[in-house]
Amino acid sequence: MTALVGVAPPRRMNPVRALKHGLTLTARSLLKVRRNPESLFDVTFQPIIFTVLFVFIFGGAISGDWRSYLQFVTAGLLVQNTIFLTVGTGLSLNNDIDKGVFDRFRSLPIARTGPLVGAVLGDAVRYAISMAVMIAFVAILGFHFAGGFLATLAACLVLLGFASALCWVWVWLGLTMKKPQGVQAAGFPVLILLTFGSNVFVPANTLPGWMQAFVNVNPVKHLVDTVRGLMVGGPIAESLLYVALWAVGLLVVFVPLALRAYRRRT
Repeated sequence: MTALVGVAPPRRMNPVRALKHGLTLTARSLLKVRRNPESLFDVTFQPIIFTVLFVFIFGGAISGDWRSYLQFVTAGLLVQNTIFLTVGTGLSLNNDIDKGVFDRFRSLPIARTGPLVGAVLGDAVRYAISMAVMIAFVAILGFHFAGGFLATLAACLVLLGFASALCWVWVWLGLTMKKPQGVQAAGFPVLILLTFGSNVFVPANTLPGWMQAFVNVNPVKHLVDTVRGLMVGGPIAESLLYVALWAVGLLVVFVPLALRAYRRRT
């Protein structure tokens, strides 16, 4: 068949070019942060506020003194704070689509996955900043990193990997919901259930039997066990396996759903 005059044939993007486009759009996401530094308020102040509230309000009642509770709850708060931040990925995408930003992306010769990968990787930098702020703050409060620097770094990398997989759920919601309020309404109740219905704040064996049954299949529980084991010492092999399986499952299910929703929305 003769090609139409003046119409360039569609180019199939290879994975290397697609990754390059995703990294370019990641730089765009970070540039938005530089031009709007107040967007980092949640990643800098939220972990400090969470730590102060839970450690000093509940520490004495749960553990007898706030210092011992700090050793227990820090890993859980690190997980909770990072997981809460993942919703922002969906909110940001929803806002960009509503403003017509993705219509401009569609007119460019870039990989279809580029804008989504760029948004996820850009927000992963925000998660890392939030983790660094919280770790620095609990160190000032006197938290003892029994696992050492490398184990703490490994804990942050595991958490960052899981959060990057989880945020594809909110990417999908951000592309399917009409307004940001819909993303928030669907996301936060789920996150509250997952974080408070886990071992973030109290040991799982102190909960009622029926709740323990839910906690034991809750991915957040296994994530907290892994991060806590690396930071303060303890077994992590089984919990790390569960975290890896959950992360892979989230990617397998929600990346295709997000790409399909993106094609329909744009």
